[in-house]
Amino acid sequence: MFEKSDEQLIAKALQGNKQAWVNLLKRYEKPIYNYGIRMTGKREDALDLMQEVFISVYRNLASYRNEGSFKGWLFRIAHYRCIEFYRRKRPMEGLDDIPEIESDEPDVAQQLSSDSENKQLVNAMQQLPLAQKSVIELKFFGQFTFEEIAELTGMSANTAKSRMYGALEKLKTLMEVDYA
Repeated sequence: MFEKSDEQLIAKALQGNKQAWVNLLKRYEKPIYNYGIRMTGKREDALDLMQEVFISVYRNLASYRNEGSFKGWLFRIAHYRCIEFYRRKRPMEGLDDIPEIESDEPDVAQQLSSDSENKQLVNAMQQLPLAQKSVIELKFFGQFTFEEIAELTGMSANTAKSRMYGALEKLKTLMEVDYA
């Protein structure tokens, strides 16, 4: 009936309550998966990334100090796991050489590309450099402020803004080419 706060679930999970941990996972499973699919472009890679994020959260939950939101802490872990993913999975490939979205699951495909413009936007995002893509992802899909993005990524708020505006210009160009 009443949904427990993240902090309540964390406290119970740290006391060994497995259901609290499961509830915490369920709460953030979809946002982290969607982050992964938009950042990697592949369902399998998004699932791998999500698994790595939640393993890291499980191992480090006791170190969460309730400074800022749990969602912010979780997405900071996701951001760094994503950087590690690109370093590990694509050592010979440039960060700009990202493939288009691949998905044979109807719910994921429908969610990400409910119409052709959304699909074109997601595919255009795959062509952005990782630094720009992560700012777009965190700002528009994660709904973080520039200050939160700065804290999550370790860049200044002004750098986050300039990367976002640069990414928007690139997206505009890429989207215009698709419509030409």
